[in-house]
Amino acid sequence: MFETELTRTLNIRYPIFQAPMAGGPTTPDLVAAVSNAGGLGNLGAGYLTPEQLRSTIHKIRELTDKPFGVNLFVPEQPEESEEAVVQMMDHLSKYHIRYGIAQNPPSFESQEHFEEQVQVLREEKVPVFSFTFGIPAQDVIQAMKQQGTVVIGTATTVEEARQLDMAGVNAIVAQGYEAGGHRGTFLNNVSGSLIGTMALVPQIVDHVSIPVIASGGIMDGRGLLASLALGAGAVQMGTAFLASPESGAHEAYKQMLLSSNEDSTEITSAYSGKAARGIRTKFMNDMHQYTGTIPAYPTQNALTREIRQAAAKANDPEYMSLWAGQGLRLVSEQSAETIVKQTIEQAISIHKSF
Repeated sequence: MFETELTRTLNIRYPIFQAPMAGGPTTPDLVAAVSNAGGLGNLGAGYLTPEQLRSTIHKIRELTDKPFGVNLFVPEQPEESEEAVVQMMDHLSKYHIRYGIAQNPPSFESQEHFEEQVQVLREEKVPVFSFTFGIPAQDVIQAMKQQGTVVIGTATTVEEARQLDMAGVNAIVAQGYEAGGHRGTFLNNVSGSLIGTMALVPQIVDHVSIPVIASGGIMDGRGLLASLALGAGAVQMGTAFLASPESGAHEAYKQMLLSSNEDSTEITSAYSGKAARGIRTKFMNDMHQYTGTIPAYPTQNALTREIRQAAAKANDPEYMSLWAGQGLRLVSEQSAETIVKQTIEQAISIHKSF
């Protein structure tokens, strides 16, 4: 009963995508478990070097022969004020002192690797290539499609979705306001692009010619059924999988997910310079007091990286980035396979009750 154009195109059983959460949560085990359960597992590869990316793809293929996807970040090179960077480095020095780490010049390797990452995906002939933070060059999209890879973009407004449709992607993730992690906004400012999933999905569906994937606050069969009723061809669930055994999220991160509520998150640019929804932390509260300009992504992301890594080693979630959506009371520690299975069973049960 849940066969859609997308499930047929991707040759998957269920219209459930596991969100490609970069930074560690989407391990080969998680990606493979979701794909083996009938959904589409996705690797968040934005921060991986080309070598790490290839190795991880190989590990996924050792664990599943089902389709899976890989997500990359479209490069951004914002002009940055040297004064803003210097002021931020000075402000962050107290956190370096807190964890006893040296304050090194930031590294922007992930930005330099995009073309090489794309080349790896082409050579490995990944089934699905998705991206966020913009639209790649036409030659990238066309090269992927010509080799049979399904290409998926991310939109937070109808106009962004229209531009993705015109660029030739095969499908669009409609990222609602409720979604955890970084906002995929690329046309306007984030504050003007905060549309809820229930409002965003049907409007995008009505204005594009390709399948739409609903994303943001979807945690179970109720969210799946509602999204399909709104015209979506699939749903993308991220926070729902974060506390599973297969997730690579830090244990302290998982405990914060399990003890937080629907009002525990906020959208912040404090960690990376790009708006992202996460569980409220002491670091975010501290940064509310900062009167200077927060450097844009990827500069701020590079400036805070060692602090976040040190906090993780110290099991101190208050200074880690704890990306999460608004469906936190519905998070469970169940396996990825069980989450997929229960989502489908609940949707079927509700559908039968109508």
